[in-house]
Amino acid sequence: MNALKFGSGLTPAFPSPRISALEPTDVITQEAGIRTPSGLSLRVNPLVREGDIVSQGAAVACLRDIPDVQFVAPMPGRVARISLRPGRKLSEIVLFHEAGGDVVRHKCADVDTEVGLRKLMKAAGVWPWLRRRPFGGMPPAGERPAAIVVMAMDTRPFAPDPRLALEGREGAFARGLQALTMLCDGPVFVCQTAGPALFEQGLSGGQVRSVDGHARHPHGSAGFRVHDLAPATIETPVWDVHAEDVAALGDLLVTGVLPMSRLVRVAGEGLRESRLIRTQPGADLRELTLRAQIPGANALLSGSPLDGHEAQWLAPRHRQVTVLPRSPKGAPQHWLVSALTRSGLPKPVIPTAALTQAFGAALPAVAMVRALSSGDDEMAMKLGALSLLEEDLGLADYILGGDAHMAKLLRGMLDRVQTEFAP
Repeated sequence: MNALKFGSGLTPAFPSPRISALEPTDVITQEAGIRTPSGLSLRVNPLVREGDIVSQGAAVACLRDIPDVQFVAPMPGRVARISLRPGRKLSEIVLFHEAGGDVVRHKCADVDTEVGLRKLMKAAGVWPWLRRRPFGGMPPAGERPAAIVVMAMDTRPFAPDPRLALEGREGAFARGLQALTMLCDGPVFVCQTAGPALFEQGLSGGQVRSVDGHARHPHGSAGFRVHDLAPATIETPVWDVHAEDVAALGDLLVTGVLPMSRLVRVAGEGLRESRLIRTQPGADLRELTLRAQIPGANALLSGSPLDGHEAQWLAPRHRQVTVLPRSPKGAPQHWLVSALTRSGLPKPVIPTAALTQAFGAALPAVAMVRALSSGDDEMAMKLGALSLLEEDLGLADYILGGDAHMAKLLRGMLDRVQTEFAP
């Protein structure tokens, strides 16, 4: 049975077997899918054709309006399928792995300047790893944020410890942090759990700052960290990025090669054993869970049990794979029984201590829920909703039993505000 532990935040407990080995194993899946981050619909121009052989790091598509921003192959392979939705919006690009393939090496001669650094990040495929607030998605090509929040902590259920991903890569992490300061007008915050600092103090003249956070969720959620440290507004956007991606940027600046591996935890009630692996972005979830699932119908989620979604490929920013048994479908109720037992109006939200903690006690939970539910966008903005994205409200939806659909309400509010303030 799922359980909750109270404190500063919550610890939702989901059943899962123990990790079979403490040391991560390397797994490169035979197929991989290149997709846009969840919730985004981007118009692209494919740069390859089906059947082409591409190197690891080779550009396979670029933004139609900003060709400098490119999506790259996470492994050497053969292009199996290119799927575009109407309007040339990217659905997915599927690759088959080719063993012994080449790796693209970039020139890093001009990375000491902001222009050169931005050009390299866009060409190498790093730019889509950045995420802006408000509204989400990758930042505009020329934007300078008010601050950058680097997430070296993650409090979601089954999340791998970012410290483990940074072991032995301290130098690369420091180089990546120093590079981020060139893109930012304000501070670069490194959010970590209590423990030794992940970089030397005084880096970039003190522009890089270490911030300790609580170990309970949602304190390790980027949106609440942004709200605490540098609230995002229409005029002052803030970026967030995972610490492992910052270390990858640091390696890129020295070697010219962007590392295409990330630490991923495979867990959930539908497994015989949990796994800690290093795999490529867009990895095939079916292969990552091969021979580890229990018999029966299971759901493969990219992401955590709180904010994940069913998928075949590991989403661009996810570092978790969750396997859950599917609930057996019962016979549908007679329409009259449904009409008598279920109101046409949404269920009321009852203020509880758990709901307050689901917002990290950082935002007025009841007022925020009321503003989002009633469509009061102005009040939601005043309360700090512009710093949040759907994943940040995953715990609140879990506490409310999934009936309030807070994540969807937040996305509707952000879309309306973005349309109103769009240039």
